[in-house]
Amino acid sequence: MQGSSRAAVAAGQQALDALVSGAAGASGSAALAEDLFGIGAALDSNASLRRALTDPTRDAGAKGELVRRLLTGKAGEQAIGLVAGLVSHRWSSERDLTDTVENFAVQALVSGAEAGHRADQIEDELFRFERIVAGNHALRDSVGDRRADPAARAAMVDALLSGKAQPETVRLARQAVLAPRGRRFDGVIGDYLDIIATRRSQLSATVTTAVDLDATQRERLVSALTRIYDKQVHLNVIVDPTVVGGIRVEIGDEVLDGTIARKLEGARRHFGS
Repeated sequence: MQGSSRAAVAAGQQALDALVSGAAGASGSAALAEDLFGIGAALDSNASLRRALTDPTRDAGAKGELVRRLLTGKAGEQAIGLVAGLVSHRWSSERDLTDTVENFAVQALVSGAEAGHRADQIEDELFRFERIVAGNHALRDSVGDRRADPAARAAMVDALLSGKAQPETVRLARQAVLAPRGRRFDGVIGDYLDIIATRRSQLSATVTTAVDLDATQRERLVSALTRIYDKQVHLNVIVDPTVVGGIRVEIGDEVLDGTIARKLEGARRHFGS
């Protein structure tokens, strides 16, 4: 994202933070998120509208008025005002605007859960559901089949998660199949998890281990990683018996690999076998 888009996002972030801090709990945040998801869908489906709203030669006030004229009666005033403010800034690309609307929708949805101390649970549930989908060929094909009716795929997600996960988790999983925006399901969920981690000013660590970690082990690992990175860390744990022993930790582009499998592979390379 280039400079002009970054400045627009920063200004929009301040406006979003003010809105969610004054929202009436999870229901108010969820309503704002729904409006933003709907506006994002409208932008994604209308190339001429995207061009009009990101045209640097067009008057900022006129772009904001266009947003209000098109969306009044179709979305809440808070969402309309937020998007009208976004389009008043310069954007480096159309995609930057639509990405930001999606980003803000995810943030709005999760902000209600933050107040109820449920954000950790949402991260865990999203991560686990993505791993379940990735590990089941039939399910992965069904979820990712672009030829299938999106509503049918969303209904399948509902059947799998409703009553078993937080409402925000279900909504985000549904959104991932309803509006993948050219991405695979795992890519969409990964993007959502990144947005949530950034929103919460923390890092996400993917930990691969031969056996699941107990509560004490998780706490010790979180403490150690927090000291190393000087930032709160959320763990997403993958149990994989093939690692033999030890753990493998991925944070962003960094990998800390202390597994026996990794050491054996290094020994094989050393001896040329």
